[in-house]
Amino acid sequence: MESSKVIETLWDRIQARDWAGVGELIAEDAVVEWPMSLERIVGRDNFVAVNREYPQGWSIRVLKVVAEGDEVVSEVEVPHDELGVFRAASFWTVRDGRVIRATEYWTSPGADPRPQWRAAFAEPM
Repeated sequence: MESSKVIETLWDRIQARDWAGVGELIAEDAVVEWPMSLERIVGRDNFVAVNREYPQGWSIRVLKVVAEGDEVVSEVEVPHDELGVFRAASFWTVRDGRVIRATEYWTSPGADPRPQWRAAFAEPM
């Protein structure tokens, strides 16, 4: 499977809560880092568990997937009924049809305040 298809399928399976299917796309010794919360998830089982145990009420909308060889970047929006809207920019390394490494930046739109000095150069969204 092409690396971009692996990531598209991964997001589809996470949305479907197909945890066995998610596990099929993650290498046993995969490492996923979340720099915004200073967490490192080591191993397939932990990656699946983190996603499986996240409080329900969410959905995933894939905005973009771009690949070059084994390197894939995805952008998703994840609205949650109670917690608000999240966005993730994820940088994946795929080898032999499985994720071996990733760095994901999760945040919420508007989470960072606009500095006043940029007001003359940028407009609010």
